[in-house]
Formats: sequence, C-alpha cells, structure tokens
Amino acid sequence: MKKLLATSLILLMAAGTLAGCNTISGAGKDVEQGGQAVQDAAD
Repeated sequence: MKKLLATSLILLMAAGTLAGCNTISGAGKDVEQGGQAVQDAAD
C-alpha cells in the first residue's frame, strides 16, 4: 500500500512539475518542492 501511495505521489508531482514550470528557474523550484514532498512521504 505504501508503494502504491508513493508511486501515485511521484506521478502527481511529475505531472504538476511539467504543467507548472515555464522557465528553467521555475523548473528547479518545482523539482526541489517535489523532492521535499517525496522525502516527507518517505518519513
């Protein structure tokens, strides 16, 4: 169940990152936020 939740979370973040970033700077911020969410979910 945890693997399914983590996988779903990663896919949602990837979709959000692709949809939300318009610049390289924005992409970096999105990736950083996504990494933080994954780290929080792992804890």
